[in-house]
Amino acid sequence: MNKARLPSLDPLKGFEAAARHLSFTRAAQELHLTQSAISRQIQTLEQQLGVRLFRRAARRLALTAEGEVLRRAAVETLERLAEVCAGLRAGRRRPRVTVSAAVGIASLWLVPRLAAFQEAEPDLDVRLSADNRMVDLAREDIDLALRYIAPDAAPSGASLLFEEEVFPVAAPRLAARLRAPLRAEDLARLTLLAYVDDGKAPWLSWEPWLTGLGLARARPKAVLEFNQYDQLIRAAEDGRGIALGRGPLVAERIAARKLKPLGGPRQRIAARAYFLVRAPGAPRPEAERFADWLLAEASQTRREATRSV
Repeated sequence: MNKARLPSLDPLKGFEAAARHLSFTRAAQELHLTQSAISRQIQTLEQQLGVRLFRRAARRLALTAEGEVLRRAAVETLERLAEVCAGLRAGRRRPRVTVSAAVGIASLWLVPRLAAFQEAEPDLDVRLSADNRMVDLAREDIDLALRYIAPDAAPSGASLLFEEEVFPVAAPRLAARLRAPLRAEDLARLTLLAYVDDGKAPWLSWEPWLTGLGLARARPKAVLEFNQYDQLIRAAEDGRGIALGRGPLVAERIAARKLKPLGGPRQRIAARAYFLVRAPGAPRPEAERFADWLLAEASQTRREATRSV
C-alpha cells in the first residue's frame, strides 16, 4: 500500500458529510466547522484526486460519478473505523486477564471450561495465549501461566494444580475389543498414537510402557506420530488407535465416556506436575479472581481423576 496516495482523514470526513447532506452548510454544522473550511477540504480532495466530486449550481449540489464512487468507499471505511475505535474503547473499559498455557493443557483442559467462567464472570474478559515456549510473564504482559514443570523448579508463590499420571486409553468401542493387560497379538492389530517431543518427556513414550508389559519385542500394526498432544487425544477419541493418556488432561473425557482406560498400571510422574504461576508484583484483583477459579477447577479435575481409576 502506498500510503502517500491516500487522502487525509479530515477532508474525507468533510466530504462524506457533504455528500450525505448534499450541503456544505449542513456538513459544516454537523462537524462544527465553518462552511469555508468544508469547501477547502473538498477542494483539497479534488486536487489530490484530479477529479471533480460535486456539480455545483446556484442552489443545488450533486455528486459527480466519481464523487458517488468515493462516497460509497468513504462511508464503508469510516463506519468500519468507527466500529474498531468503539471496540478498542470498550476493551479498555472492561477488565481483562491474560493467561499463558501450553497448547495441550490449553486445548484439552482450559478452553472447555472457559464458557463456564464467562457465565459466572460476564464482566471479566479472558485472553488466552497458547504457546509451548516458556514465556516471560512480565515482559509479555501476562497475568497467569499454567506450566508443566518439575516441582523443584516451581517459582515462589506457584500453586500446584495437579500431578501427572500416565496410562493407556482408547475410544470405548476400541477398548471393548481389547484385553487387559495388552498382549502381543492385540498390539499387532493396533495403531499406537505417539507423542513426539524430542525426548523431553520420555515418560510419554510408548517404549518404556511396552517394556514394562513384556512387549518390548512386539510390533504394533502402525505408529502415528503427533507433535501436539491435543491432536493425539482427538485421534484416540475417533478410534484411530491407542494413546498414553495424561490423567489430568483426559479425566473429563473419561467421565464423558469419550475415552476409556485400558487397565494395567498407572504411572505417577514425580518429575513433572502442573502449576499455576502468577506474574511478579502485586496481582490485580481480576487476575486473583481468575486464579481462584482455576484452583477450584483443578480441585474438580483431581476428583474426576480419582473416580476414573
